Amino acid sequence: MDLVNIRKILITESVAPGCKIALEENGIEVVEKRNLSKDELIAEIEEYGGLIVRSATKVTAEVIDAAQNLKIIGRAGTGVDNVDVNAATKKGIVVMKNESRNKCTNQKYKCFRHIPQAFASMKAGEWDRKRFMGEELYGKTLGIVGLGRIGKEVAIRMQSFGMKTIGFDPVIPAEVSASFGVQQMPLTQLWPLCDFITVHTPLMPSTAGKSSGIKFSMCNSSLCVFSCWAFRAQVLLGHSNYNLFGGNCIETAVSFIQHEPPKNRLLINHPNVISCPHLGASTVEAQERCGQDIANQIVELIQGKALVGAVNSQALTSALAPEIQPWIKLGEALGALLKACAGQKNSHVKITTLGASLKNAGSYLTAAVAMGLLKGACQNINLVNALILAKEAGLMVTADHSATILGSKDGACAVETSLSGTSRKVIGSVQSGVPVLLELNGARFRQHVPLVGKLLLYKSLRDPQTVSLVAGLLANAGIYVEAYSVSLAADGEQWSILGISSLLEDVNILSAHVKAAVQLAI
Repeated sequence: MDLVNIRKILITESVAPGCKIALEENGIEVVEKRNLSKDELIAEIEEYGGLIVRSATKVTAEVIDAAQNLKIIGRAGTGVDNVDVNAATKKGIVVMKNESRNKCTNQKYKCFRHIPQAFASMKAGEWDRKRFMGEELYGKTLGIVGLGRIGKEVAIRMQSFGMKTIGFDPVIPAEVSASFGVQQMPLTQLWPLCDFITVHTPLMPSTAGKSSGIKFSMCNSSLCVFSCWAFRAQVLLGHSNYNLFGGNCIETAVSFIQHEPPKNRLLINHPNVISCPHLGASTVEAQERCGQDIANQIVELIQGKALVGAVNSQALTSALAPEIQPWIKLGEALGALLKACAGQKNSHVKITTLGASLKNAGSYLTAAVAMGLLKGACQNINLVNALILAKEAGLMVTADHSATILGSKDGACAVETSLSGTSRKVIGSVQSGVPVLLELNGARFRQHVPLVGKLLLYKSLRDPQTVSLVAGLLANAGIYVEAYSVSLAADGEQWSILGISSLLEDVNILSAHVKAAVQLAI
């Protein structure tokens, strides 16, 4: 992915000056244009390689489609619900957010007493202490829905007040949450045990209304619901379940909601609701970190040092490590080799990593192989969108791992394609930082073949004169042989691979001497 050439970034919202300074210090031109309309953003975005937004700018599929040169979308904040991540991923654009930057500011944003109501009462000339009686946290049970970074920080801090923390998260393993003192359980078991509930899940189709099945009659009679940080009220309420605020629910704090500013004030105006503008990370320090850190993350990615905070680029995250990059090249080369041998007519692709050193390599090798298989057929394919485009092309890509080491102590990667009962298989590895071929369709090579440059592969009868005949035909076409490798013979036939100075215009001129021939440039 060509990130090095990102030299111009658009910022569409107010961020701290440190963001622009950090980018410009690294040779990146920064243009700030705030409050752009949708049409203005679509007209403006084409020339930029990067875009930095906060929560107000809606980066829709239309905007992304118009962004011909865009490679990075940086969200100066934690939620990305204002970015069409699926559209960006399909186009190979990295979407990143601030990573662990404002968690302390956000998790502190809680209210356990009736301070706003008491304040209003005092301003009205009243003095009613009993009406605003508070509750202690010590000994109470806090239910945390969403146990990611913010949920974890909330748990740790609430434990310091003597609270018991329980929770639910469909993604975080129970053993992970147990390591920071949170026992996980199903939602139906969670509600009856809670004195307080706090929700820290983003608003996505999978979470909208996730908690709207709460039976408040099951909950503690003094239940207080807190809606904090990466939470839109719709996650808790669904589309219309405002009955939540009757019965056992005595108070709810809402940090921010689905539409900003709010269009439906039913939630805002409810007497049991304490609401305010979107202030979770609104401190001077947090705002400075927010802009500075997203700029630093972008610079690190452009310089190939690290990918932090990405929400759609797991394969690319691994690929930035220097020791991983040769394996990415290997996967792409193996995919290109199979494409040359079998064309586009593949329905299933199986990638098997071999050896303990590649146990966790499936995420980036599968994407790399898909890149090789689809290169030329799909524009702007990269590690971000390769698997999505493969699926759209009708390729079913699967990954597996085996502890067996074949032909290389450093591990190996086997790729097999199949269609209508016919399969083809290649096995490769990396030696001294160079991707090499170990086996082609069951034929092993005496010496490992470097998968670099321009290659001509052909299968023929085992005949020493064949290579001379092929070399002569190449010479007549002005092409010179730079390297030669041959496989072990099987059933009287063998594969030969020539490194050549340039590709043949018509490989069929070899058909009188060889059974099958393909060529590719890697």
